[in-house]
Amino acid sequence: MATPDLQAWDTRFAQDAYIFGTAPNVFLVNSVAHIPSGARVLAVADGEGRNGVWLAQQGFAVHSTDGSKVAVAKSMALAKERGIPVVHSVDALVPGSIFHECADSDSWVCPVGAFEAVIGIFIQFTKPAARAVMFDQMIAALKPGGVLLLEGYHHRQLGFGTGGPQALEQLYDQALLSEAFRVLETIELRDYDQEVDEGDGHNGMSALIDYIGRLN
Repeated sequence: MATPDLQAWDTRFAQDAYIFGTAPNVFLVNSVAHIPSGARVLAVADGEGRNGVWLAQQGFAVHSTDGSKVAVAKSMALAKERGIPVVHSVDALVPGSIFHECADSDSWVCPVGAFEAVIGIFIQFTKPAARAVMFDQMIAALKPGGVLLLEGYHHRQLGFGTGGPQALEQLYDQALLSEAFRVLETIELRDYDQEVDEGDGHNGMSALIDYIGRLN
């Protein structure tokens, strides 16, 4: 049975429009060169698929997860619309294809040492205690030399109100991410304010924070 939070997400996603749009996240597009060609990539809490499907279009083997069955169905539809092969087992993944798994990031146990890259774009509705576990699993999922790319909202986002959670404890700052990913080599860590145009869900001036790290 779905938790109340997942039921709420199912309800939110249950519309024809893609609430965060179908274009990939700008940070991801600008950072994709850090991911090796043809890599196996885990897209955590991938929602309606705008990022996971785009990654598959770039020739990566994408394992896309989300807790909402409605979002997963929309991601599969987007992949098929774009001519991306949708496979139905992890073992069937090849570069340029996508495997969808309906899995709640608060409780899902991800494969260890299985991915050259792990992606987390606006995954901030996880409560702090569960977030720490999720971040540790994201690190554990990396192969040696693998990269982790994360974008979220900074604490200042509460002043903008243009997307994301309304609880300060669910937002990020540099100290939090530095500590959470201290075992990784930090390639990039910065926060800044920028206009965001990602459907109705993320729209307007926003306080963003980006992290890229590598497991050596």
